Amino acid sequence: MRPEILVIARIYPPTLDALEREYTVHNLWTARDPDALMREVSGRVRGAVTTGLISFDRARMESLPRLKIIASFGTPNGTVDVAAAKERGVVVANTPDSIQELVAELAIGLAVAIMRKVCETDRFVRAGKWVTQSPPMGISLIGKTCGIVALGRIGRGIARRAEAFGMSVCYHGPRRKDDVSYPYYSDLEELARRADCLIVTCPLLPATRGLITARVLNALGPGGFLVNVARGPVVDEQALIAALRERRIAGAALDVFWDEPRVPEDLFPLENVVLMPHMGTATLDVRDERGRKVLANLRAHFSGQPVPYPLAPRALGEQ
Repeated sequence: MRPEILVIARIYPPTLDALEREYTVHNLWTARDPDALMREVSGRVRGAVTTGLISFDRARMESLPRLKIIASFGTPNGTVDVAAAKERGVVVANTPDSIQELVAELAIGLAVAIMRKVCETDRFVRAGKWVTQSPPMGISLIGKTCGIVALGRIGRGIARRAEAFGMSVCYHGPRRKDDVSYPYYSDLEELARRADCLIVTCPLLPATRGLITARVLNALGPGGFLVNVARGPVVDEQALIAALRERRIAGAALDVFWDEPRVPEDLFPLENVVLMPHMGTATLDVRDERGRKVLANLRAHFSGQPVPYPLAPRALGEQ
């Protein structure tokens, strides 16, 4: 009989199709009554597929007494209770990949989009306004200052790209980086005052939750732009909405939100915001790679072999 696996959340469709060809798949994310589905299949499920963004805690493991592998589509940063898995003899596998450059690429794309009003002028043309009106004007990146919140691997990729666009770079983080010459600001509000565009890249940790406050946004000022490619809760979302409505900042480009995929409807009518559905690492190349690694992990485990991509011990994030 084919092993039975539980798919916790929506994943890349070609990967799900492949799983359904090889395993008996129970999709928790499509179930009308998830609790009823869990009661029905909990004693038979031997593997679970989740994503790096979805919590897989001790209680969930205890509800699946025959669970022997958790295969994550993506790399979990604290979302899987690794200690509980180890106690229960559950293998935790992931799909390591080099996503830093992808996120940096999108961050600069979002900076261009909001500062040059790419999306706003696209709507202007589609509405037929160009015939009778002048289009809204953006500002150039050339000669502006890019403030980066956390100069880790993603932040460094953003810095290189910002410089290529003719921007100067400065940064904030828990400590100065000795191997770079960019100006460092230990005071985040001071960085915001210096920046024309503030790009947030830090991991979500207790110390960074709500890091971008109303005070930071006020320091960024009516000529400043915010780009968030980190995690939604790093930014005080309600303070940001108020700052955008009141034009206390010039605009924001957001790839992440507090309660994804639910985005505050207050953002929808605002012209000075660009919204994306968490696409920082969402390219076909990466999704295909992750899908191959999920399948490789499950195939190895159910054939009695070590998984090729176990979750390696690592820090929650680099700042």
